[in-house]
Formats: sequence, C-alpha cells, structure tokens
Amino acid sequence: MSHYLFTSESVTEGHPDKICDQISDAVLDAILEQDPQGRVACETCVSTGLVHIMGEVSTSCYVDIPRITREVIRDIGYDRAKYGFDCDTCGIIVNLDEQSGDIAMGVDKALENKTGEESDLQNGAGDQGMMFGYACDETPEKMPLAISLSHKLARRLTEVRKQGLVDYLRPDGKTQVTVEYDEQRRPVRVDAIVISAQHAPEAALAQIREDMLALVVKPVVPAELLDENTRYYINPTGRFVIGGPQGDSGLTGRKIIVDTYGGSAPHGGGAFSGKDPTKVDRSAAYAARWVAKNVVAAGLAARCQVQLAYAIGVAQPVSVLVETFGTGKVSDDRLGEAVKKVFDLRPSAIIRDLDLRRPIYRQLAAYGHMGREELGVAWEKTDRVDALLEALR
Repeated sequence: MSHYLFTSESVTEGHPDKICDQISDAVLDAILEQDPQGRVACETCVSTGLVHIMGEVSTSCYVDIPRITREVIRDIGYDRAKYGFDCDTCGIIVNLDEQSGDIAMGVDKALENKTGEESDLQNGAGDQGMMFGYACDETPEKMPLAISLSHKLARRLTEVRKQGLVDYLRPDGKTQVTVEYDEQRRPVRVDAIVISAQHAPEAALAQIREDMLALVVKPVVPAELLDENTRYYINPTGRFVIGGPQGDSGLTGRKIIVDTYGGSAPHGGGAFSGKDPTKVDRSAAYAARWVAKNVVAAGLAARCQVQLAYAIGVAQPVSVLVETFGTGKVSDDRLGEAVKKVFDLRPSAIIRDLDLRRPIYRQLAAYGHMGREELGVAWEKTDRVDALLEALR
C-alpha cells in the first residue's frame, strides 16, 4: 500500500451530543456512589432551552436529577442566556422507569447457573451484542495517532476557554486531524487540522485563526509532524456564534466513534454513556481494550483488534476473536487461546477486575473512553503482559 491519509475527529464537552453523554454519566455516577448495585440505562437529549432525561433505573437510593443536570451544564460553561443555553433557566423533563423484569432475570442469574454449570460470578450479560477493542503502537498510550491528537486539540481548546487565555470562546467546538501514513502503515506527518470553535459575535476571524494556531495547535501537535504542506482549516465557514443546543439538538450515544478509536477500528452495537457496567456494551468494550492494549504492550503485535460477543443472560462470551493484521509475533489462533487463559471475560469478572462499580464515568464522557491513562482507569493498565507471555511459552 502506498502513502495514504486517515482522519479522525473529536468534539469538546460543550458539543450538544457530549452535553448529553455527560449528563447521563453524571446520573449514573450519582447512583453508583450510593448504590453500587444500581441498574442504570439513562439517555439524554437536549434542544434549545430543554433537557429530556429518559430510560430505565432500578435503585434503592434517591438522586436529585434536575440538580445534577444543572451542575453539569454549568460546569461545561453554559451559564448565561447569551451563550444560547442557560443551566439555571433551561427546562428539564425526567422520564425514568424501572428496568424490565425480563432483562433483570437474565442479568441477576446467568444461564450457566440455572443449568448448574457454574457457581460463582453469577451475572449474565445484560444484552446480546458484539464489542470491539483496539490498540496499536503509534502513541505511548497505544492509541491511533489521529484520534489521540484530535482529543488533545479538543481538550486544549476547552482549557484555553476555561483558563481565560482568550475572552471570546464559547463551549461548543470540534477538532479533526488527518495523518499521512507510509507504505509500512507508520504515521509520518500531519496533513490537515480542522478546528471549529464557537465564539462571541464580536470576535474577528483573523484573530481567532491566529490564536487557535498559537494557543491550541502549536502546544499540542509535535513540531516534527508539521511541515510547510500541512493544511489548517480554522472556523472554515467564517462564523460559529450559534452553537450548543441552540445550534443543534444533542443525544446520548451519538458520538460513539469519538468515544473509541476514531474509525481506526470497528465499533460494536451500543453506546457507553448512561449505562451501568452490567451492560456489556460498556464493560465488555473496556475489557476488549484492556486485552488489546496488553497484547501490544507485550510486544506480541504492532496492532491488535479484539472482538467479544455475548448472548443476553449468558455469562461466557459466545465468541472471542483476536486479530493482529499480520503484525503478530505468533499466530492469531495461538494468541486468542492465550487471551482466553489469561482474561476472564464473564461480565461479573470484568466488573470485578476493572473495578467498574465506582462513580468514574462522567470524566470519561468527553475526550474519549480509551487511552485515558491520566484518569487511572483499570482498562488502560498493562498488568497482564507477563501472564500473556507465560501463556504462550
């Protein structure tokens, strides 16, 4: 394969869809803080002046959902009407019911326990579906370079706003990075950078472009990846004043590629935010990342993709597939067998090993769920490297 370009995007915490993800995960965190066994499937949508929170929740505790919602919106930065969305005056509708008893029956006791096959870790998967994990050696955190840089640019854009380095930025924003790869699939340069930053109406476009290059791009993107042919598209429409829920409606789970690998790997059937860890859409996706990252960290492959699949109410995955795209030091079949020996991929075991019944989720709801080493999440640990190598001996 000759040189080629690959692109990934990210969004800031003030993007309408990410507002929804953060509200849903803040509700989840508040419940888990009081009731670690709580069952939560919470989705949020926002539009001009309105937040609608819906789904299924089964818990023994009470949480003040409107208060949590307003706190999230305030923390993001929508705290005055002239931004198009105001945490203190927006309407909030809460429409939550209990988890279906039909679903709870399969989660509470796995099929294997009903048939006498197992006696521990009884929970079954909360739904059917397939989940993907991925890792590669392009960055220290074992993430693809394009999504890594996109997230860092989006986070930096928010830092510049919240630190007051300029006075015209608003919470909404998007970033995008195009990386050029060589014949060996190694990243060699950044070909294009896109930044769309919501701003005050009086801000001049020329000033915005100058500031974004100096304060956002230069501190984030390594200089050796930029050259005279790198293209910059900063607020390419020329104006981005109306943003957030006033400019576009938002919905939980509509940025799933931003949440994972920026398109470098497939995504399974479900979103993450607002779901407690009995939902394998979330917990098994974290487990698959954990597996893939340990494979790459062990030097067993330059790229690794893991697919897990489950049946509702069944503890053991119905399939485990490991693929290294020709970069593996051993065959994918041998690697897959080693993974099954080293990792217990039943939902209860994943929850236990990754310590998922804690209120850790809102911090993941913006800037990606994978590669977040700075948060200390367990699925980013490379603690099974030695066990994998031993299993292959």
